[in-house]
Amino acid sequence: MLGSLAERSRFPVAGYDGDVRLGIFLLTTRFSGQDDTAALSRTVEAAIAAERAGFDDVWLAEHHFMSYGVVPSATLLAGHLLALTARIHVGTAVSVLSTQHPVALAEQAAMLSLLSGGRFHLGVGRGGPWRDLEVFGTGLPRYEHGFAESLDLLLTSLRADRVSAEGEFFRFREVPIVPRALVPPPVTVACTSPTTERLAAERNLPMLLGLHVDADEKAAAVARHGNPDLPHISTHVAQVADTREEAVKTLMTEMPRWLAPGLDGYVAVDDRPRPSPDPVGYTRRMCDIHPVGSPDDCAESLLATAEQTGIEHLILLVEAAGSREATLENIARLGAEVLPKVRAAT
Repeated sequence: MLGSLAERSRFPVAGYDGDVRLGIFLLTTRFSGQDDTAALSRTVEAAIAAERAGFDDVWLAEHHFMSYGVVPSATLLAGHLLALTARIHVGTAVSVLSTQHPVALAEQAAMLSLLSGGRFHLGVGRGGPWRDLEVFGTGLPRYEHGFAESLDLLLTSLRADRVSAEGEFFRFREVPIVPRALVPPPVTVACTSPTTERLAAERNLPMLLGLHVDADEKAAAVARHGNPDLPHISTHVAQVADTREEAVKTLMTEMPRWLAPGLDGYVAVDDRPRPSPDPVGYTRRMCDIHPVGSPDDCAESLLATAEQTGIEHLILLVEAAGSREATLENIARLGAEVLPKVRAAT
């Protein structure tokens, strides 16, 4: 029997007020034997199913030139999903700042916020040293040195009536911001290093912490950031089944099948070496550190993360089992059998 967070935690966690927000995270992976139409259609179905299942939000990944994720514009897909839903919020996890103009992204975010009645959430990140930088013409320096300037220009464009730039990467005369949301959409920064954590902290922005780090590492990131009261977000793989053994078996069988070709899509823009991915080892780690198991197992894992880290917003990768049917079943079961347990205990 799950107790309350106060009963289950020996120590108080700064920033935790007992109001956990739960969402889903969609990579839009092209599974084996599927085409891009099937991957995109599955994502739309999953978002609608998540609203029906009682989730608070859905988050969309952006990738280029790879089967790991076939959404090149998370904001464009967000607009489509916002038009098809009525209650659920939609966020980007993330829109990559290194390959697009911050003012253009701010314009899109403001428009989506206005059209959706404030249901849009902008997550941004630096991205990686990938070939996207060459294709889109922004170049490696924008990735290596330009993220802070890009982030500041984005924030100014979201918050001000007019904007101009005299920086290293952006220079232009003052222009009006149109459209402008009087209440700007919330902005979250994907953080995978202490350097990016500091950038987020200096701007008083919450962090989006990824799948690859466990609760200990996320708690350490929150401590380094210095403001546990901000609405940080924790990302998890989530797979529910009747038993933990069944859930683990499903992921260990299915996840490496789409992960291996997907990860091959990460090609560096220069000649820097890149470690060879290990899909099986990565899947095993996901099973070890994330909510994978029975409904009670999943609820316990999510509650433990909230207690240990103080993070009250948890988003769940629900499509790891590798098919449309498995994704929709996972969303339905998480909504019916896990979400109530988590919410009852907070």
